[in-house]
Amino acid sequence: MAAERMVVIGGDAAGMSAASAARRMKGPDELEIVAFERGHFASYSACGIPYWVSGDVTERDDLIARTPAEHRERAIDLRMRSEVNKIDVAGQRVRVRDLTDGTESWTGFDKLVVATGARPVRPALPGIDAPGVHGVQTLGDGQALLDTLGATSGRHAVVVGAGYIGVEMAEALLKHGFEVTVIHRGEQPMATLDPDMGRLVGAAMRGMGIETVGGTAVSAILTGDDGRVRAVTTEDAEYPADVVVLGMGVQPETALARAAGLPLGPHGGLLTDLSMRVRGHENIWAGGDCVEVLDLVSGSTRHVALGTHANKHGQIIGANAGGGYATFPGVVGTAVSKVCELEIARTGLREKDARGAGLQFVTATIESTNSAGYYPGAALMTVKMLAERRTGRLLGVQIVGREGAAKRVDIAAVALTAGMTVERMTSLDLGYAPPFSPVWDPVLVAARKATAKVREAGM
Repeated sequence: MAAERMVVIGGDAAGMSAASAARRMKGPDELEIVAFERGHFASYSACGIPYWVSGDVTERDDLIARTPAEHRERAIDLRMRSEVNKIDVAGQRVRVRDLTDGTESWTGFDKLVVATGARPVRPALPGIDAPGVHGVQTLGDGQALLDTLGATSGRHAVVVGAGYIGVEMAEALLKHGFEVTVIHRGEQPMATLDPDMGRLVGAAMRGMGIETVGGTAVSAILTGDDGRVRAVTTEDAEYPADVVVLGMGVQPETALARAAGLPLGPHGGLLTDLSMRVRGHENIWAGGDCVEVLDLVSGSTRHVALGTHANKHGQIIGANAGGGYATFPGVVGTAVSKVCELEIARTGLREKDARGAGLQFVTATIESTNSAGYYPGAALMTVKMLAERRTGRLLGVQIVGREGAAKRVDIAAVALTAGMTVERMTSLDLGYAPPFSPVWDPVLVAARKATAKVREAGM
């Protein structure tokens, strides 16, 4: 019997994790695996790019988990600079363009994995394609930005967007000695937080010397006589810029899937079942930043572009495509970031998410320290907790603080996944010693306050 062929579109986290997991399940005599990647690199950490740009990671190749040659050694035919531009679902084939010589050809499949990732938001602004304007989606983007930073004599940088990439790139540019201005549409930085918590981030950034300009949008990028960027304008101001970094978020890269008639959700991502199989298609799977997944707290689908999920999706896909069985139940929306010494974390729902889901809730916000108050170096953190008004079910947690703050959100992520109430959380047996925590961990202090709020609401 001839070997089946699995075709993978996309050579990064989800795609190559799927290929590797399937290869562990079946040898090349049973399953041929062909993967197409349009870029110059595969299997790398895009999340690490800001830290490479900042100099915290010294070598680009430190971000590469496995080279194309290493994949090929494991009988995975990874073809670089190869762009799939059409999926023929009925004919079970894909059309591939070789980006080196421009030739096109068809490749048939028995099983297909769509792992096309996400594309950065890049509005059609005047001057957005000018030299000196950079995105940070790929390793090539990171290298281009580093080249610009090394060649630019001016010291003004503008970051457009104040999400995870925006604040991380603000720190990277600050480390390169630039005067940094962050322009964002939201009332406060970090729209993934509630505004009251985002306000803490904004105040801390300004204290670090990073100017933040909120509640406004960039209207144009101005260039000088040499054609390079020289300033960024909003409706009522102009900001000098020798380099501009775009960090306005990403959207699912699903144009190829849409053209093939595959089902998409309200956020533009592919819809799959728990086995990551595309709904309505027995032999097609999808994973990574191009899919929508179930939010375990709200019960709706959402788009979350994170390498952690992409790798898990790939493992699930590979196991199922290789003849086994595995499922991905969903997410609670956990994410952490930092800007200089400030740590930022969230999981579950924000206030506007809870309202959108039709939930009634209470909130509790507390200040505590990352260690016992008498221990040297104790630093403040703020914890905000949302709980369902009637049941006390935990709905979300946000944390802003210094060292030791962000990863405390993992306590809440586990509690959300388990469907715990805030009252149940107060009795969690967490580790304690003065260097690591007060007697009552800050998350448990917030849970106690939220429990009291739930009881008051029920009276």
